[in-house]
Amino acid sequence: MNAFIIALIRTVVPAGVGLLFGWLASIGIGLDAETQSGLVAGLSLTITGLYYAGVTWLASKYPAFGWLLGVAATPKYSTGKHVAN
Repeated sequence: MNAFIIALIRTVVPAGVGLLFGWLASIGIGLDAETQSGLVAGLSLTITGLYYAGVTWLASKYPAFGWLLGVAATPKYSTGKHVAN
């Protein structure tokens, strides 16, 4: 699989997890819509960062857990020069 696609998947999956859990955490809290939106955004950002850091650390110890980022493989980038067309 292309390194760009792997990197994209490994970015989108933690963001989706953070958004889902941020939204779930805000359910049932009696706030106005604007405050609740801010709460969901803050929780989503925090959960996304913690999820990504936790899974990356776990995958460094136990590579099989890399699938929790959507793809177990880490992207491999070439070190050569890229020539624009």
